[in-house]
Amino acid sequence: MRKMATAAATSASEAEAEPKAGPTAEGEEDDVKTARTRRKVLSRAVATATYKAVGPGWDQPEEGVSESDGDEEYAMASSAESSPGEYEWEYDEEEEKNQLEIERLEEQLSINVYDYNCHVDLIRLLRLEGELTKVRMARQKMSEIFPLTEELWLEWLHDEISMALDGLDREHVYDLFEKAVKDYIYMEATFAEYEEWSEDPIPESVIQNYNKALQQLERYKPYEEALLQAESPRLAEYQAYIDFEMKIGDPARVQLIFERALVENCLVPDLWIRYSQFLDRQLKVKDLVLSVHNRAVRNCPWTVALWSRYLLAMERHGVDHQVIAVTFEKALSAGFIQATDYVEIWQAYLDYLRRRVDFKQDSSKELEELRSAFTRALEYLKQEVEERFNESGDPSCMIMQNWARIEARLCNNMQKARELWDSIMTKGNAKYANMWLEYYNLERAHGDTQHCRKALHRAVQCTSDYPEHVCEVLLTMERTEGTLEDWDIAVQKTETRLARVNEQRIKAAEKEAAFAQQEEEKAEQRKRARAEKKALKKKKKTRGADKRKAEEDDEKEWGDDEEEQPSKRRKVENSTPPAGEAQDLEAETGLFGKSAPVDVDPPSKQKERAAALKRDMPKVPHDSSKDSITVFVSNLPYSLGEPDLKLRPLFEACGEVAEIRPIFSNRGDFRGYCYVEFKEEKSALQALQLDRKTVEGRPMFVSPCVDKSKNPDFKVFRYSTALEKHKLFVSGLPFSCTKEELEEICKAHGTVKDIRLVTNRAGKPKGLAYVEYENESQASQAVLKMDGMTIKENVIKVAISNPPQRKVPEKSEARKAPGGAMVPRQIYGARGKGRTQLSLLPRALQRPSVTVAQAENGPAPQPAVTTSAATEAPKMSNADFAKLLLRK
Repeated sequence: MRKMATAAATSASEAEAEPKAGPTAEGEEDDVKTARTRRKVLSRAVATATYKAVGPGWDQPEEGVSESDGDEEYAMASSAESSPGEYEWEYDEEEEKNQLEIERLEEQLSINVYDYNCHVDLIRLLRLEGELTKVRMARQKMSEIFPLTEELWLEWLHDEISMALDGLDREHVYDLFEKAVKDYIYMEATFAEYEEWSEDPIPESVIQNYNKALQQLERYKPYEEALLQAESPRLAEYQAYIDFEMKIGDPARVQLIFERALVENCLVPDLWIRYSQFLDRQLKVKDLVLSVHNRAVRNCPWTVALWSRYLLAMERHGVDHQVIAVTFEKALSAGFIQATDYVEIWQAYLDYLRRRVDFKQDSSKELEELRSAFTRALEYLKQEVEERFNESGDPSCMIMQNWARIEARLCNNMQKARELWDSIMTKGNAKYANMWLEYYNLERAHGDTQHCRKALHRAVQCTSDYPEHVCEVLLTMERTEGTLEDWDIAVQKTETRLARVNEQRIKAAEKEAAFAQQEEEKAEQRKRARAEKKALKKKKKTRGADKRKAEEDDEKEWGDDEEEQPSKRRKVENSTPPAGEAQDLEAETGLFGKSAPVDVDPPSKQKERAAALKRDMPKVPHDSSKDSITVFVSNLPYSLGEPDLKLRPLFEACGEVAEIRPIFSNRGDFRGYCYVEFKEEKSALQALQLDRKTVEGRPMFVSPCVDKSKNPDFKVFRYSTALEKHKLFVSGLPFSCTKEELEEICKAHGTVKDIRLVTNRAGKPKGLAYVEYENESQASQAVLKMDGMTIKENVIKVAISNPPQRKVPEKSEARKAPGGAMVPRQIYGARGKGRTQLSLLPRALQRPSVTVAQAENGPAPQPAVTTSAATEAPKMSNADFAKLLLRK
């Protein structure tokens, strides 16, 4: 088949050469049209023959071109010569379309020469249009940048072989074969093609290059195969490939793999930073370095590190100052996501301006520009940045400190430096020892002893974090340089200050201890209040039981004479009546139409009976040794019928389920949680992914099975509580917003990996959501675009996910007050101050509780009285009643 392709190409070439033998009678214009049409037909003939020789990997021939042998194609060319008008219309429309696409691809390559797909498409179109010279140049350019694949090399070689007419052309083909075997990607077929085509023995140099290519292939093959098997964007695979190339150290290959990686990961700032760093340190080619830096900030404008590196690179390669200033202004309008980013870019620009100044001159245009830039930076941070982020991003005033150092060390202007430090201290930094010591060191190096002493005296009075350190520095200075008077003043001031600090620390410690004691007392009061309420409730139940028993005794004695009551009491007190008497009693009560009285047990026996009944209820067995293969499922609907049957299909998707144990109450009602035991541990781990899955309208909670008695502090929170730069927190969403609607909005700014709508335990939305993007750059871009967006008349807020720290409640132990007595808090009961409740006890039997009334209504709660005298009025004798009557 390859020989057929060569023969067809050769005959086509001969046919192309025929028109040059003599002029046509149609005129020069028709001659040009005929030749052009013939070239297009012949080029398609070459492509057709090559397609038949190689297979479907080649470009398909155009419709209307015969797929017969070379003679028929030649006949088409001959007929085209005689009547060119028949075929012109067939190609004009398609030719115009292809020419426009060729121009677009050439323009694209002029912008980015490393666009691999653009190279391939351009070669294909040029070859299709029969632009033989241009397609050769396009292939040559691509081979200089990229190692060509086997298919591209074979296509190029077949085309060149088909056009080789003399010895010079054959030498060109030999050169191409030698270049082909130097590329490392699958060159076995190319070498075999070379062996078949060459009439002479293969040169030794070609064999050596071929063997070297095979050796390189073995080294690069794992990384190329990993890229082929992975899915886009394949960042991890490219990173591994880059590490491998960096170890080898070939700059051209390192540059190539970076460019290949950036085609699919152009929004990854770290990749741009690493690439630009390599170019800055290794290649140091101005045009290439600046081009990469420019592409980096265009793709990731929100990354301040890229802008800072860009400014440094421009300065390093001697770019004009006006261009650097314009670039800095673009950086300020890039929309950074943190206030500190603006401080960093300002610092980078101010460093650049400082390096432009010749400080040997007293004044210069560059120095004035530097001072103006410092002033503008402070105003920008105060107005623009602080208004947007509610902070300047520079709490330690690093820009002002840098300015003060420049004024003191390089301009010998200590007066200006002192003014700047006065401003720094008035911004809340006077309480920090390190700030005073920084100022002291500046005065020490470029000022005088008087100002050093003054600074340390102020530091002793103002410092609150480490006053001992400042006092020590002051005493050390006076010991080495001061007079006796200076020493005495320093000692007096430091002793007074340290005494005051110690006193403040003692008060603070006492206050903290008192607060802790109050918390413990409150806990003890709550404990006592619960105990008193429980005792009061128990007492009320006892009174109610006594009343019911008295009423039953009254019913039992109804209609009997008073003389018979003592004997009946004796019968009840002494012993149980005999069987016969019991039967007579039953007959008697039946005669009067009354039922036999029911014995009522006291509350203590009722509790014992309830406890026994609870013990007799079947409990759900759980083997703690199987915790690793068991998950705990909660927040299920109480109305879930047959939980075992409904939950089993859900969990069997994670692995084989050994048992599902739902928990029921004593009345047989489902309590909303259960245990799911698997056969294997990996199934239990996979089941944790079902957490928050909706079951009949409620989010199901799935957590590891852990014995809380052995691990009392164990808490399960599935989601991260740290800063996640690739995840967004969205608030203010309408409750009707669905996951699909939010995903449709978010995917316009990047690849969305997951969206979680926050709901309450009942599954109702809370208007919050977490959106996880593929990388940090996409998330940052989404923040800029979505923050303040209106969704269904709701203005949403979007920020990088950075949840606050989860507070762990402190465990306080009950302790007695210093006096030894327990001071109860205001008594509201175990559930707080409840609503008004109806009393079912008759008013005649109600007895006011003095303690409870004082606790609930009194101005201050008093200690509870546990004696019966506090709750019952004292009994009165006949003499007391007589005195009352005599008083009236």
